[in-house]
Amino acid sequence: MTNKERLNKLLNIFKDSSKVLIVINADPDAISCAMGLKRLLWRKVAEVGITHFNEIHRPDNLAFIEYTEPGLIPLKKINKSDYDTFVIIDSQPAHSPAFSEFEFDVIIDHHPEGENEASFIDIRSDYGACATIMTEYLKSSKIKPSPKLAAALMLGIKTDTANFTRQTTLKDFRAYQFLFKYAEHNIVTKVERSVLTQDCLDFLWLAIKKRQVLNNRAFYHAGNINIPDQLVIVADFFLTLAKVNWSIISGVCNGNLIIVMRNDGLRKGAGNTASEAFSSLGSAGGHKTMARAEIPYNRLKKEIGSSSQKVLAQWVIDSIENCAGKKTD
Repeated sequence: MTNKERLNKLLNIFKDSSKVLIVINADPDAISCAMGLKRLLWRKVAEVGITHFNEIHRPDNLAFIEYTEPGLIPLKKINKSDYDTFVIIDSQPAHSPAFSEFEFDVIIDHHPEGENEASFIDIRSDYGACATIMTEYLKSSKIKPSPKLAAALMLGIKTDTANFTRQTTLKDFRAYQFLFKYAEHNIVTKVERSVLTQDCLDFLWLAIKKRQVLNNRAFYHAGNINIPDQLVIVADFFLTLAKVNWSIISGVCNGNLIIVMRNDGLRKGAGNTASEAFSSLGSAGGHKTMARAEIPYNRLKKEIGSSSQKVLAQWVIDSIENCAGKKTD
C-alpha cells in the first residue's frame, strides 16, 4: 500500500462532525505525531484533543512542550464522553493499562506489532520513529509543516533513533531531510540543551556511586522514587560506560516497580528480554535497544515474599541474569 493510499484510508475514518481524542504516552515522538495528526485533521473534523496519562518531569521533555506548544491535556482532566473517535499514536493498547478504558478507532505506531483491533491500523516496526510515519502522511497531503511542527517532528525522529544511531532506516533520514528546511532550529537547540536539572544530577551521582556491574551489565535500583524519567537518564548514561553493553535501572513509583532497560543493539533485543523476564507479572516490552517494564508492587511482593528494597534489587538482577544469560554478552 502506498503512503497516499494509507493516508486516504486514514482520513476516511473521520467525519466533519467527529470529535477526536488522541491518547498518548507523552514523549517527543508521540507528542510530535499527535501534533502532526491534528494538523492533518485541521478543518476536516469538529474537534481534536491531545491527552496523556504519564507525568512529565524530564527537563528536555518539558522544554519540548514549552517551545512547541502542543496543547496537551492530562487524562484525568478529560471527559471521555465529549469525544466520539479515539486515536492511539506511538503506542498500542496493550502497552499500558491506561489505554484500556478506550476502544481505539485508529492505531499508528512503530513498535513491534501485538494483537490489535481498530478500523485503521498502521504499524511499521521497521521504522525508527513514529514521527517518520507522520511526516510521510504530511508529505502525501502536500502540507508544508509549520516551523514548530517541523521542529517537533525532527526532535521525535532524533530522540527515538538516538540521533540516527539505533534502528534507523533511509525513510527516517528522508523524513528528517524534508523537515529540516521548514523547522525552527532554535527550538531543536533549546530542547536538546535542556538535559539535566540539579535534582537529576544528584540522582545520577547516587546511581553512579551505588551501581553494580555484572557480566558487562550495569544495574541500579533506586528504591522509592517520585520521578520515573530519572531512571531513563541513568539508563542512557550508563550505556556510555566502557565495557558496559546493557543498563538495567529500576525503582518503585506510584505502586509499581518500573524497570528501564537499554543495550547497545549488538546483543539480544532489550524488548524481548524484558518481555521474557517480566511480562508474566506486568506489562513489559520495547525495541531491540530499549525497553520498559511495569509491575504492580503488591503483586511482586507476593511473588518474591518480601517488601525489602534490597531483596527487590537482587530479584531484578537475578531475573535479567537468568533470562539473558550468556546470550547478551
